Amino acid sequence: MECKTVKKIFRIVAQRGNGAFTNFNTEVPKAARKFLVRIDEIKNSSGTEISIFESKIDKNHLEGIYYVGVVVNQTITEIPPGMDYIELSQVYVTTRGNINNIGSLHNQLLKWTDNKGYKRKLDDYIVETYHPLANGEEEVEIYLPIHT
Repeated sequence: MECKTVKKIFRIVAQRGNGAFTNFNTEVPKAARKFLVRIDEIKNSSGTEISIFESKIDKNHLEGIYYVGVVVNQTITEIPPGMDYIELSQVYVTTRGNINNIGSLHNQLLKWTDNKGYKRKLDDYIVETYHPLANGEEEVEIYLPIHT
């Protein structure tokens, strides 16, 4: 697993959701499937699916916000009803791997981040992009915002 730091801009059209952090693993994919039914309404879509998540601040922070959507190729002003346009520009630590190992990928990235002395920005969104592979598998790329 390769970890690295990147400066990245994400332009996203997405639908907002919220719920218990413990349910994100089932709620977010369900919300994404619901969103994808409307993907043809979005102009300049790159086709890359994306989710962004509020960071869990501490053990008492039980519920959070998330967005499911698609990356767009440029800033847009025509946003379909019920959707939001979000632009994120941030320095991140990132890694990529099989989506079936998403928990392990997050843990390894957190460990790498600590070992390198980076401090996470808990007030910015965690980003995940999803990349289908030819064999029917899927990869996820995880981006954790850091202070610079």
